[in-house]
Amino acid sequence: MSQPEHLWERRADAVLGVAASIILFCMMILTFVDVVLRYGFNRPLRGGFEVTELMLLVLIFAGLPLVTHAGEHVTMDLIDRLLGARARAMLGRAVELFCAALMFLLAWLMWGKAGTIAGYGDATDVLRISVGPFVYFMTVMIGLSGLVHLYRAAAGAGR
Repeated sequence: MSQPEHLWERRADAVLGVAASIILFCMMILTFVDVVLRYGFNRPLRGGFEVTELMLLVLIFAGLPLVTHAGEHVTMDLIDRLLGARARAMLGRAVELFCAALMFLLAWLMWGKAGTIAGYGDATDVLRISVGPFVYFMTVMIGLSGLVHLYRAAAGAGR
């Protein structure tokens, strides 16, 4: 992974890294408490599974723009060996633009789905936590990842 070039990139990496660490720590504590209560006292933590699911959702989708910016998505380099440096750069930019288009399409489709979910008032089963805001969060993070792909294409940071 290359080091971020700008101060804002380093700060964004730090903020997202700290946020991810806090979420992971909370998930660990929640799981520990749930296991102790479940097997030690036969009283599982009410809604523990739902909260863990929602924290995992936030962790994954908050990390998506960070992984995109770092260029750490899984890639295959079957064609790269056959191409020269200039062709590889052009291919990298084309892939970044294609990924941006897919992310924007997905964000657009999910925004409609988020509206539907929020309109129905969908909530988790036990704690009745509204699901709509989480779907909107997912949508925004996917859109942000699309913007990061555009930034990488413009900066020539393609694969």
